[in-house]
Amino acid sequence: MNESKRQQKFSRLIQKDFSDIIQKDKQGIFSNSFVTVADVKMSPDLSVAKIYLSMMLVKDKEELLDKIDSRKSELRRDLGNKIGKQVRIVPELIFFIDEVEERASKIDKLIDDLDIPEEEDDDIND
Repeated sequence: MNESKRQQKFSRLIQKDFSDIIQKDKQGIFSNSFVTVADVKMSPDLSVAKIYLSMMLVKDKEELLDKIDSRKSELRRDLGNKIGKQVRIVPELIFFIDEVEERASKIDKLIDDLDIPEEEDDDIND
């Protein structure tokens, strides 16, 4: 389903400001892990933000996601402090692990592992 311009604009705002929160990480939630905001999808009424986090070089991604989920209210408050003057309501945050890079590397590995025989020259004389 296509997002409206309003949803896209709100998604970019949240992606930028939530990235700043991760970078500063005053509460130590992300524990010096390399975490980036890969994407943000907004609900049509802008009340829910699905935030996709890329966690490269993180050993236990599920554990970090659980830690982030347990501190969701603090993160939402921090986001509200950043965007509160620009929006009517601060959306509910739902976090997901972005697996695009892992899938891409798996596909690259599968392609590299393929055994494709060389094409034979067929000289057919009619």
